Amino acid sequence: MLTFFISIILLLAGYFAYSRIVERIFVIQPDRKTPAYTHADGVDYVPMSWHRIFLIQFLNIAGLGPIFGAIMGAMYGHAAFLWIVFGTIFGGAVHDYFSGMLSLRNNGMSLPEIVGKYMGVGFKQFMRAFTVLLMVLVGAVFVAGPSALLAKMTSGYMGATMWSIIIFVYYIGATLLPIDKLIGKIYPFFGFAILFMALGIAVSMIWNGLAMPEMSLSNLRNMHPDAEHYPLFPMLFISIACGAISGFHATQSPMMARCLKNERQGRRVFYGAMVAEGIVALIWAAAAISFFGSTGGLQEFLRDNGNNAAVVVDKIAHSWLGKFGGLLAIIGVIAAPITSGDTAFRSARLIVADFINYSQKSIVNRIIVSMPLFIVALGILQINFDVIWRYFAWSNQTLATATLWTVTVYLAKSGKFYWLTLLPSLFMTMVISTYIMVAPEGLGLSTNIGYFVGTVCTFVSLAMFIRWKNKIDN
Repeated sequence: MLTFFISIILLLAGYFAYSRIVERIFVIQPDRKTPAYTHADGVDYVPMSWHRIFLIQFLNIAGLGPIFGAIMGAMYGHAAFLWIVFGTIFGGAVHDYFSGMLSLRNNGMSLPEIVGKYMGVGFKQFMRAFTVLLMVLVGAVFVAGPSALLAKMTSGYMGATMWSIIIFVYYIGATLLPIDKLIGKIYPFFGFAILFMALGIAVSMIWNGLAMPEMSLSNLRNMHPDAEHYPLFPMLFISIACGAISGFHATQSPMMARCLKNERQGRRVFYGAMVAEGIVALIWAAAAISFFGSTGGLQEFLRDNGNNAAVVVDKIAHSWLGKFGGLLAIIGVIAAPITSGDTAFRSARLIVADFINYSQKSIVNRIIVSMPLFIVALGILQINFDVIWRYFAWSNQTLATATLWTVTVYLAKSGKFYWLTLLPSLFMTMVISTYIMVAPEGLGLSTNIGYFVGTVCTFVSLAMFIRWKNKIDN
């Protein structure tokens, strides 16, 4: 268990040490009035305590990613632990912090508007369409997963279709109501439930003394059963997104930026929530390997159960936590994606409203903007879930890459230490460009071609940045 404990310590050290460096580079202004006060509207701009916002932010960004993604990522072996730890500290948490703080500094701006301010109008228009599409994809993905789990729990009474309808009805309410009426009241409870569930799994794993093979140079290799078609790079870095870095988070941070009372709270909420998610992902990756005795045991179980990570969650939760704990765990796994799906639609509503400069104080206006989004999502639900998920995963990491480049440009323009995000930007550029070349749902080319194209794209991006930087310096 030494690998597991060291990983947890590193994540905590990242929050208590590295996050302070990130905060100093940004330079907070504690005396500056936040949008929660300057733009208060009783709907989206509502001051709330940082404890409540932290739990809402955590629940918003969690979804299925840090649980299902971590379990599927564990099939690649111990390299998953390195990606979760260092991806969270130097990538995901920095990404989430700056996307939230830049929104806070710009009157609660949505992500596409922030991108437009620093990257130009053309890129802003692209990001508007791309981000809204991603939000609708998220909403659709996070209807299909929970409805299937709920149908399993109510077999013989209610099927997946009925649960999908119920979830959509809930989505409509959560999207239209003021943020403090529904989201602000129930999300903190569910956020705590997810953390409690993860803690219960971790304690059970330690209490039962289950062994987990320790990380070593010999096992830092691709252990995926189909390694030829699923190379460690870039597949692992797409499989584990929400537990390391996820573009979806950048769409959620502005919603909470509209509710923060003070810039000092940003580090706790944005960086802290991402570290909490990294810990949850780490726990589930370790539990998946520990429970089945090895990476091979996990792979065999998944193969026999249609590669369905939900079955792994159900098996571990009921075995380690008993009936009550298992029920709590499953409810948590269901609540996480549902509460990410509804805020995805809420975020899409705000992005569209910002784009057309359409006030959202009136519920009629909110309905006008929201209904087309729900109709499109219902159409997407007719597509096979596996296909939706694969394209969502790549789109998600592409958005994260765009956000990192935006932050890098902001830091460079502001005369701040831009290397903080330049290196993660280059790494993620390599990931997404290589992935689209080699992935089965991409072009399906050989890894040699994929790595070559990925390297070229990365160096071209760096060259363009250096050229732009020299231009503004002169």
